Amino acid sequence: MLTQQQISNVKSTVPVLESAGTVVTEHFYDRMFKHNPEVKHIFNMSNQHSGKQQFALFSTIVSYARYLDTPEVLAEMVERIANKHTSMNILPEQYEIVGHHFLESLRELIPEYYTAEVEEAWALAYEQLANIFIQRESKIYQSNKEQVGGWSGAREFVLVEKRIESELVKSLVFQPADGGEVAGYKPGQYLGIEVQPEGHEYREIRQYSLSAAPRTDTYQISVKREIVGRPGIVSNYLHDGLRLGESVTLYAPVGDFYVELGDSPLVLISAGVGITPMQAILESVVANNPQRAVYFLHACEHPAQHSFKRQHQNMKKDANLHLYTWYKNEAESAEGTFHGFMDISLIDDLPLQDGDFYLCGPAAFMGFAKQQLLTMKVDDERIHYEVFGPHEDL
Repeated sequence: MLTQQQISNVKSTVPVLESAGTVVTEHFYDRMFKHNPEVKHIFNMSNQHSGKQQFALFSTIVSYARYLDTPEVLAEMVERIANKHTSMNILPEQYEIVGHHFLESLRELIPEYYTAEVEEAWALAYEQLANIFIQRESKIYQSNKEQVGGWSGAREFVLVEKRIESELVKSLVFQPADGGEVAGYKPGQYLGIEVQPEGHEYREIRQYSLSAAPRTDTYQISVKREIVGRPGIVSNYLHDGLRLGESVTLYAPVGDFYVELGDSPLVLISAGVGITPMQAILESVVANNPQRAVYFLHACEHPAQHSFKRQHQNMKKDANLHLYTWYKNEAESAEGTFHGFMDISLIDDLPLQDGDFYLCGPAAFMGFAKQQLLTMKVDDERIHYEVFGPHEDL
């Protein structure tokens, strides 16, 4: 445990780190990739180029330093990041690499503040943070391994089906190469997939939401093709490069965004490819409790990009399902369909007091939707969200 003086020493650097912005983490990544290039197999290099990874790490470090004496405040963030780490098979020894380069980055960038006392305090603080993650991740790995059909680490799967869902989205179905069962998961969770597209030096790991109700023999993900000019190394490879019968590596399903079985009304709010975890949730509810009220609100550019539309219309016949759709660039006259940006206040029968609200889509969209819900007096604790990519707060 850190002493109060050591906590104060770490906190004394928070204003310096905040004023430096992401300079510290950019320096850290450059340093680590130079001296330990093998970790490039783990990190999403597209997020490196966009700056998302640097921002996420910076936010985590500053938050941890600020709340060093009240770490319970960060429990939700720790849980979300620990789940993400297990989908990438992060191991304890990799924390040593990260810690070494982070501490050396502080020494190199803020030498006037990095006294022997501050260095000792930060070393202990980082060790404490690493142990929090290592212990939580160890429990997740063990839990995954103990499930029927479960495993820990890498497992080979074969692509057995590819299906077009909309103009930009395809569903891919994978079966274990060993012929065994697959672990169950909670609807809303995701898995890690590792591939090495032709012409790329490093293996790439990405996370994709499971987009169907749990099955015992296969996993389904639904992947958006990235348009020209945007990073989409893995997504576009899964669309165009990966063939039926070819293999990929999968890591067991994880995630802190999910829906439990129950009777409370559900409001599922998504935009674009954020519809994928909502599809798994919807299928699970319809299969297990079709009387449970589900309000499905979705926004996309136009009808051709509306994934799972036909399935939803079929589900509506046998479930307590209410469908509402917003098309940004095209108007339709169908019931429950609107034009422009999503305006949740147009739906006058939402269960604002007793419903559970789940958001998924671009961070800006989720922030926009969450603010509408708060304005409509929805309890903040009833609003849950999933972020694709590095951790972000709304």
